[in-house]
Amino acid sequence: MEWTRSGEDLFVRIDPNEEIHASLQSLADQVGFDAAAITSGIGRTRETIYGYMDEDGIYQRRHLDAPSELVSLSGNIARTQDGKAFTHIHCCWSDDDNNVHAGHMFQSRVHVVAEIHLRILTKALMTRCPLADVELLGLQFS
Repeated sequence: MEWTRSGEDLFVRIDPNEEIHASLQSLADQVGFDAAAITSGIGRTRETIYGYMDEDGIYQRRHLDAPSELVSLSGNIARTQDGKAFTHIHCCWSDDDNNVHAGHMFQSRVHVVAEIHLRILTKALMTRCPLADVELLGLQFS
């Protein structure tokens, strides 16, 4: 992974075999920010696990193991109550037949490259906290 900074904007290149969540969490620790908006991302990934939250608040997972185009990525980075960087990302992928797969990203490994833009939120205080009766950690603002 390499990155460049312009003011509060970071542009990140994630390289083959790196996992996107782990890379962005590491970046938050390396740069030292607590909150960011992930505004865009493109690339080619594999070993993807994505899905959706059902009506009972439980995530349903799907696998997209073959390499596919990452056509859209967005989300945010906050800290958990114990201070760990937490990424919440949604994506759209296109397989080699141009079938679209979309949803919450649980895991995605870079196959060729991922190029991602983040805006650091220097004055925002965002913490990920458990929500009652759902699998998601919700955002709390203070």
